[in-house]
Amino acid sequence: MRRRCTWRIFQSIEYACEQDQIKLHNFFSYLMDHFTPSSSKERDFISRMFISGESLKEAELEKYCDYESLEVPESYTGPRLSFPLLPDHATALLEAFKQKQQLHARYVLNLLHETRKHLKQLPNISHVSTCYSEEVTVCGDLHGQLDDLFLIFYKNGLPSPSKSYVFNGDFVDRGKQSLEILIILFTFLLIYPKEVHLNRGNHEDHMVNLRYGFAKEVMQKYKVHGKKILKMVQNVFCWLPLATLIDQKVLVIHGGISDTTDLDMLEKIQRNKFISVLRGKKRKESNANVEIKEINGENKAESEPGEKEAALSLCPQPRPTQAPSMTNRLEFSRWVRQTVQEQIEWCRRLVDISESEDEELTYSSMVSLMDLDGPCWTRQEEWKQILDILWSDPMPQEGCKVNTVRGGGCYFGPDVTGKILEKYNLQFLIRSHECKQEGFEFCHNRKVLTIFSASNYYEIGSNRGAYVKLGPDLVPHFVQYQANKTAHTLTMTQRISRVEESAFRALREKLFAHTSALISAFKAYDTDNTGRITLSNWATAVESVLRLGLPWRMLRPQLVRSTADGMLEYKCWLDDLAMEQRSQEHIQSSLLEVIYRNRSNLETIFRIIDRDHSGLISFEEFHQTWKLFSSHMNIELTDDGINDLVRSIDFNKDGNIDFNEFLEAFRLVKQSQ
Repeated sequence: MRRRCTWRIFQSIEYACEQDQIKLHNFFSYLMDHFTPSSSKERDFISRMFISGESLKEAELEKYCDYESLEVPESYTGPRLSFPLLPDHATALLEAFKQKQQLHARYVLNLLHETRKHLKQLPNISHVSTCYSEEVTVCGDLHGQLDDLFLIFYKNGLPSPSKSYVFNGDFVDRGKQSLEILIILFTFLLIYPKEVHLNRGNHEDHMVNLRYGFAKEVMQKYKVHGKKILKMVQNVFCWLPLATLIDQKVLVIHGGISDTTDLDMLEKIQRNKFISVLRGKKRKESNANVEIKEINGENKAESEPGEKEAALSLCPQPRPTQAPSMTNRLEFSRWVRQTVQEQIEWCRRLVDISESEDEELTYSSMVSLMDLDGPCWTRQEEWKQILDILWSDPMPQEGCKVNTVRGGGCYFGPDVTGKILEKYNLQFLIRSHECKQEGFEFCHNRKVLTIFSASNYYEIGSNRGAYVKLGPDLVPHFVQYQANKTAHTLTMTQRISRVEESAFRALREKLFAHTSALISAFKAYDTDNTGRITLSNWATAVESVLRLGLPWRMLRPQLVRSTADGMLEYKCWLDDLAMEQRSQEHIQSSLLEVIYRNRSNLETIFRIIDRDHSGLISFEEFHQTWKLFSSHMNIELTDDGINDLVRSIDFNKDGNIDFNEFLEAFRLVKQSQ
């Protein structure tokens, strides 16, 4: 029971973070749709900001990532690659990475170039046969955990003509050695193209990488050429196959299926169009109103002309107060920051992504991310096919419904699985995408198998990793493992206690990050203003704020001290939470709460603005971003006014804004309110 509760905590927090990521990009997409560039410079900036990956043509990409122009110094002692690759190159790479060596940027770019050329020749659905090898090994998510890949190769053997592998997506993010995993997998792919098969996962997506660590990892390891490497990786990801069929009987996909999954359509989709499933091109102005109504479940034919105005009047746009004199720069900057914050909050409410929203994310709101310039149904259907196979999860109930927990894809039931298997004459599905305590799990009457290969994913001892081997009889044989040596030294009791402690620490951080909302929820039950509520009301209020779907009454003893009369002094309890989280005495709890709650979104926004991945936002980047945010705000500022704002954020006066300054500026906005 303890393990089950701990697991639900980790999983609920993880999926809530994924949902935040999709909501954040809905917000940016909304702003983009209402921004009209007034100059070629602004159009240029928008192009670089959101669709630069798609705008680079073949020749431009090769010129931009010209690996031949990079010289490898004689002092370089790492592995060297020459093409075509040989098995010795792969062995050298494995040994080098075990010794913490780094592959030179020239070889990384060359490898990515060759990988991209190879992937472009592959179909959307790869076909593997057990006739040509003794067995096929399927691995699930690795998420940058190189030790797991090393252990798989140690136990199962390296890829070879008699040892076929299918790696089922999510090679990157979260772990610290994502790039090394890509390099190894791409190397084996080129050496053994008939024996090594790679499926795309939902984390093989540039916009996801901005949040979950891979983009940051690349820039830290390759400070000079990291931008080129990221651009090439981004393009390689969109060419990864979408699925693999083993003996025409076992379908291997990363996430899952839906009641509209069509393998015939999947085979024909131009998959490289979807550089990011979360990213949409700027839509035509004529479509904007239609799609806003679609988000709200309305039909254009049934809507009256004044309905939109009426709807907007329910959420009136705040009017900026009179701007103070430019002579008082401190006061003026404070006014600008506060006005921006108010307008952004209005935009968030308008597109229904505020933290207190009541409506769940729907398919129609996700479809609004799509490019509708071409035939609408074709593009939407293609996008939905890919979204479903990358993001979906199985559920025990019959039917198919939107996956509101992750914010993307769907939940599919055993009846949906049965129909797909019957339609395409399949025996069962293999998918990944979900961490499982034992590394694998069957569901839907053993017709759906989840395989997850990253051990100790949430915490040391939290889960085993596993891979599955299929012979000609297609009977699954599992191998489980723990890649961390510490996990082997812990007793079962010690392991459970360690994982449980980590889970509740993460949960207390989450609670602290929502202090203000929790106080409001508690006060609704404290009608006499006593400062006390029942423990039952505490559980109900906490779930209404966090919406994690956790059994709060069962978790209560780990979070709240028991009292004789069954009442909780909620302000004291929140003060105790604040004491645990407060890292610096001079930061007020209310400000720290805001930072805890928004840091992931802020870092993602920072990385979107920082298009050259330098770790710094230039004044020019900030200037153009201001235009984007103010496009839907009733604020008119001169260039001098914007420059004054950016200078006030540049605390160390080095002519750039780093993330700490960006975060500090956000903190000061909240402090001035």
